[in-house]
Amino acid sequence: MRPGAHGASARLFRTPLGARTAVAFTTPERLRATLGSAHPWIPLAEPALRALARPLGVHTLTVDPVLTARPATDPAAVPLATRPGAPCARRWDATATGTVA
Repeated sequence: MRPGAHGASARLFRTPLGARTAVAFTTPERLRATLGSAHPWIPLAEPALRALARPLGVHTLTVDPVLTARPATDPAAVPLATRPGAPCARRWDATATGTVA
């Protein structure tokens, strides 16, 4: 859950394959270990979380996930070719024999 303009709302995540999922933690310590100590939360029973997620088309519940994303870095430090949505950093220039643009 996260605070919103009209009270608390369900925060949804994505599985590694991209499907939307509701996420629950069995202890506050596990939540803090995964999302950080500043992340707001409220206690909520599993049936209540499922009832909140179901109208949004979310039928999966992930319990105690371990996030594996890389830590955020300065975008300038990330090589161009690895930035999401960036064009390939190198391309073959067919008009110039053997050159890389």
